[in-house]
Amino acid sequence: MMMHMTFFWGHKTEVLFKGWPGSSTGMYAVALTFVFALAILVEVFSLLSVIKPGTNKAAAGFFQTGMYAVRSGLSYMVMLAVMSFNGGVFLAAVGGHAVGFALFGGRAKKSGGS
Repeated sequence: MMMHMTFFWGHKTEVLFKGWPGSSTGMYAVALTFVFALAILVEVFSLLSVIKPGTNKAAAGFFQTGMYAVRSGLSYMVMLAVMSFNGGVFLAAVGGHAVGFALFGGRAKKSGGS
Protein backbone atom coordinates (compact mmCIF):
# COMPACT_ATOMS: atom_id res chain seq x y z
CA MET A 1 0.00 0.00 0.00
CA MET A 2 1.21 3.49 -0.84
CA MET A 3 2.17 5.74 2.09
CA HIS A 4 0.52 9.15 1.82
CA MET A 5 2.44 12.24 2.88
CA THR A 6 -0.53 14.61 2.61
CA PHE A 7 -4.11 14.35 3.86
CA PHE A 8 -6.39 12.23 1.72
CA TRP A 9 -9.97 11.01 1.91
CA GLY A 10 -11.10 7.45 1.50
CA HIS A 11 -11.53 4.20 3.34
CA LYS A 12 -8.52 2.41 1.84
CA THR A 13 -5.87 3.20 4.43
CA GLU A 14 -3.78 1.64 7.18
CA VAL A 15 -4.33 2.78 10.76
CA LEU A 16 -1.93 1.76 13.55
CA PHE A 17 -1.30 -1.80 12.28
CA LYS A 18 -0.26 -3.21 8.91
CA GLY A 19 -3.30 -4.31 6.95
CA TRP A 20 -5.82 -2.76 9.36
CA PRO A 21 -8.58 -1.82 8.63
CA GLY A 22 -8.05 -3.19 5.11
CA SER A 23 -10.21 -2.11 2.19
CA SER A 24 -13.57 -2.86 3.84
CA THR A 25 -15.81 0.13 4.53
CA GLY A 26 -17.19 -1.58 7.65
CA MET A 27 -13.74 -2.12 9.12
CA TYR A 28 -12.86 1.49 8.29
CA ALA A 29 -15.88 2.55 10.37
CA VAL A 30 -14.61 0.31 13.20
CA ALA A 31 -11.18 1.98 12.95
CA LEU A 32 -12.73 5.45 13.11
CA THR A 33 -14.81 4.41 16.12
CA PHE A 34 -11.69 3.00 17.80
CA VAL A 35 -9.71 6.24 17.25
CA PHE A 36 -12.70 8.28 18.47
CA ALA A 37 -12.99 6.19 21.66
CA LEU A 38 -9.24 6.29 22.20
CA ALA A 39 -9.25 10.09 22.02
CA ILE A 40 -12.13 10.25 24.52
CA LEU A 41 -10.17 7.96 26.85
CA VAL A 42 -7.13 10.24 26.62
CA GLU A 43 -9.30 13.16 27.73
CA VAL A 44 -10.78 11.15 30.58
CA PHE A 45 -7.31 10.29 31.90
CA SER A 46 -6.05 13.85 31.52
CA LEU A 47 -9.02 15.67 33.04
CA LEU A 48 -10.19 13.56 35.97
CA SER A 49 -8.42 13.30 39.29
CA VAL A 50 -9.20 10.20 41.33
CA ILE A 51 -6.78 10.68 44.23
CA LYS A 52 -8.62 11.56 47.42
CA PRO A 53 -7.26 14.00 50.01
CA GLY A 54 -5.42 12.21 52.81
CA THR A 55 -4.07 9.43 50.57
CA ASN A 56 -0.57 8.14 51.25
CA LYS A 57 1.74 10.45 49.27
CA ALA A 58 4.01 7.65 48.04
CA ALA A 59 1.10 5.54 46.85
CA ALA A 60 -0.52 8.59 45.22
CA GLY A 61 2.75 9.38 43.46
CA PHE A 62 3.07 5.86 42.06
CA PHE A 63 -0.56 5.90 40.96
CA GLN A 64 -0.18 9.28 39.26
CA THR A 65 2.96 8.06 37.51
CA GLY A 66 1.16 4.97 36.24
CA MET A 67 -1.81 6.99 35.02
CA TYR A 68 0.55 9.42 33.28
CA ALA A 69 2.30 6.52 31.52
CA VAL A 70 -1.03 5.08 30.36
CA ARG A 71 -2.26 8.49 29.17
CA SER A 72 1.00 9.12 27.32
CA GLY A 73 0.82 5.75 25.59
CA LEU A 74 -2.79 6.32 24.53
CA SER A 75 -1.93 9.83 23.32
CA TYR A 76 0.87 8.45 21.17
CA MET A 77 -1.49 5.86 19.72
CA VAL A 78 -3.92 8.63 18.70
CA MET A 79 -1.01 10.59 17.22
CA LEU A 80 0.18 7.57 15.23
CA ALA A 81 -3.35 7.00 13.93
CA VAL A 82 -3.52 10.62 12.75
CA MET A 83 -0.16 10.11 11.03
CA SER A 84 -1.96 7.83 8.57
CA PHE A 85 -2.89 11.19 6.97
CA ASN A 86 -6.45 10.02 6.47
CA GLY A 87 -8.95 12.86 6.81
CA GLY A 88 -11.55 10.67 8.48
CA VAL A 89 -9.09 9.45 11.10
CA PHE A 90 -8.04 13.05 11.78
CA LEU A 91 -11.66 14.15 12.24
CA ALA A 92 -12.37 11.13 14.48
CA ALA A 93 -9.40 12.01 16.70
CA VAL A 94 -10.31 15.71 16.97
CA GLY A 95 -13.96 14.84 17.54
CA GLY A 96 -13.06 12.33 20.23
CA HIS A 97 -10.93 14.88 22.07
CA ALA A 98 -13.73 17.46 21.81
CA VAL A 99 -16.43 15.06 23.05
CA GLY A 100 -14.17 13.84 25.86
CA PHE A 101 -13.52 17.39 26.98
CA ALA A 102 -17.21 18.31 26.73
CA LEU A 103 -18.27 15.28 28.77
CA PHE A 104 -15.53 15.26 31.40
CA GLY A 105 -13.80 18.66 31.28
CA GLY A 106 -16.66 20.61 32.81
CA ARG A 107 -17.04 18.11 35.64
CA ALA A 108 -13.34 18.24 36.48
CA LYS A 109 -13.44 22.04 36.70
CA LYS A 110 -16.56 22.05 38.88
CA SER A 111 -15.25 19.44 41.32
CA GLY A 112 -11.77 20.98 41.44
CA GLY A 113 -13.04 24.28 42.80
CA SER A 114 -10.82 26.32 40.43
